[in-house]
Amino acid sequence: MVNSTHISYFTLAAYSDTGVLKYLYFLIILALYICIIDANVLLIVVICVNRSLHEPMYLFLCSLFVNELCGSTALFPFLLVQILSDIHTVSAPLCFLQVFSVHTYGSVELFTLGIMSYDRYLAICYPLQYNTRMTSNRVAFLTVFVWLYSVLASVVMMSLSVPLQLCGNIINKVYCDNYSIVKLACSDTTVINVCGLVYIFTVIVALIILIVYSYMRILRVCFSGCKQSRQKALTTCTPHLASLINFSFGAFFEIVQGRFNMRKIPNIVRIILSLYWLSCQPLFNPLLYGLNVTKIRDICRSLAFW
Repeated sequence: MVNSTHISYFTLAAYSDTGVLKYLYFLIILALYICIIDANVLLIVVICVNRSLHEPMYLFLCSLFVNELCGSTALFPFLLVQILSDIHTVSAPLCFLQVFSVHTYGSVELFTLGIMSYDRYLAICYPLQYNTRMTSNRVAFLTVFVWLYSVLASVVMMSLSVPLQLCGNIINKVYCDNYSIVKLACSDTTVINVCGLVYIFTVIVALIILIVYSYMRILRVCFSGCKQSRQKALTTCTPHLASLINFSFGAFFEIVQGRFNMRKIPNIVRIILSLYWLSCQPLFNPLLYGLNVTKIRDICRSLAFW
């Protein structure tokens, strides 16, 4: 039983010897990472340069794309190194840094999607008051709050995880995550478990309630309005709803996989699904929104004439 700060490295046991196929996997992961970087950077530049896109919805999208870059960068360079390595170990400081980055990414993603659902609710249900309710100052405050809160929450989590007394250093995944490290603890983890439950039943449940309430009101407006208004509202909400469902699916499986016995599922399937929320979401969002930027902008402007 040693303090985690005295452990020099962790072993990632989910990797296996793939022979020469590792070079193919390396190229696939590298190509995916390049596509993610290019797509997100392109849309960030487009939103920043085009003054007609300096609206709340697109400013939230810009924050979302920045988060995709941070999340993918926390994972993909690490994966590329591990794929080519014969010994799949990671230093303890780097492992904890990845835990911090991944946790912050997930928190910012969920918070931003929640705020975007509220933004769509205001734009569709209160189009005439939208500009007074969602001002530029409020957009800036919400964006800064999301990032600061997520970083502080990750700092608190790390302050509880790092001092744990650990009985081993083997993580059964292809990257580091907090729950896998907590499961190695020999010391009491009651405080961490209580904090986790409080976080789930306050912050996450509150965000889910906000999202559900927003879409219930949006649906009510859609079904009570004319066909043209209903079509416009659905068009503006579909990308956000698709992104939310995609992220929720990946995050849900990641949570379930860490807390239940999934040994009956093939290892390759578990690896793919555990990477889904960190690899597909950063590419899914820019492709989903990038194809609709001009169309959604025109529709949002026309909402004010309902």
